[in-house]
Amino acid sequence: MVDFTIVTLVLLPLVLGLIQVALVLHVRTTLAAAASEGARLAATADRGPGDGLARTRSQIAGAVGGRYAHDVDVRQVLVDGAPGVEITVHAEVPALGLGGPAVSFSVTGRAVEETP
Repeated sequence: MVDFTIVTLVLLPLVLGLIQVALVLHVRTTLAAAASEGARLAATADRGPGDGLARTRSQIAGAVGGRYAHDVDVRQVLVDGAPGVEITVHAEVPALGLGGPAVSFSVTGRAVEETP
């Protein structure tokens, strides 16, 4: 009984920490994929930045929840000298459970515009 308690006191925080790191990495990767997908859509010949913004927000809302889809920016940029679209998503993910301090990060997706 004592051995179980000692092992639990050591392993439980370790396992919970690993789960939290996995959650933060999952959210970051999902946001990056949504930003890239939105930029690719906005860069197609018959679409615009508003379409890419809407696609990014809908993918984020469908994958990890709508609260991460609020701070999304789209702008026209040069990508290696060619005109392109850049979508940036800013998010905060709780690092220590639901009420702990948040880890904030930004992810960006870029795509070169198609010529009609």
